[in-house]
Amino acid sequence: MYFYFIIAFQAFCIYHLFKNRKSFYWIFAIVFLPLVGCLAYLVTQVSTKNNPEKIQDNIKKKINPSSKLKALEQKLDFAETYLNRVNLADAYLEANEYLKAIEHYNIALEDKAQNDFFVNEHLIKAYYNIKDFDQVIGHSEGLKSHKEFEKSEIPFLYGMALAEKGRTDEAETLLKLIDRPYSNYNERVAFAKLLMRNDKVNDAKAILKELQVEMQNMTKMNQRIYKATILEVEKLNSGL
Repeated sequence: MYFYFIIAFQAFCIYHLFKNRKSFYWIFAIVFLPLVGCLAYLVTQVSTKNNPEKIQDNIKKKINPSSKLKALEQKLDFAETYLNRVNLADAYLEANEYLKAIEHYNIALEDKAQNDFFVNEHLIKAYYNIKDFDQVIGHSEGLKSHKEFEKSEIPFLYGMALAEKGRTDEAETLLKLIDRPYSNYNERVAFAKLLMRNDKVNDAKAILKELQVEMQNMTKMNQRIYKATILEVEKLNSGL
């Protein structure tokens, strides 16, 4: 029984890792330290109890201290390569040092030979977190034809940025791309709330009802993970 539990736990963590494009170094922890690695991944990368952003940020600071940033800075000083710069930018993004992340992503993207979609995605995320919606829109527009566009976070970030600029019809078109069953729970809640603000109550109801049904069918583990989101969906549904 324990063996099958560990296998299932590992499978869930690896699926979540690839789906959400988490750092690949987690694979080693999940595979070679099954229980400890999976628990660490669950708590730091998946858990959304109470105040998820605050909890995850606090844990990340403990497992990803400034010494890691200094080591990556030294590595870049020693060898100014594209990969070393992107790794440092990613570390700044994880540490919520968005301006430094933006600086290094932009320098990395000067290397046109790389054409890295995921670096652009992370840059857009950094701009979104400092509420520079013009930059989010500008960088997103050139990526719409990329094959990874619809699978990425960009449609959500791009759509929400457009909404902030009053371009609601374009925003809704993009946000429909993230309205997929059994995924993007928090993003779909944000989409429903946007529809409510735009007086499209019936459309918002449809999304919230779908979420409510999906959440009733969640495993107990996912119900714990998405507890705050479930409560928000219930509150929004009761107010409609």
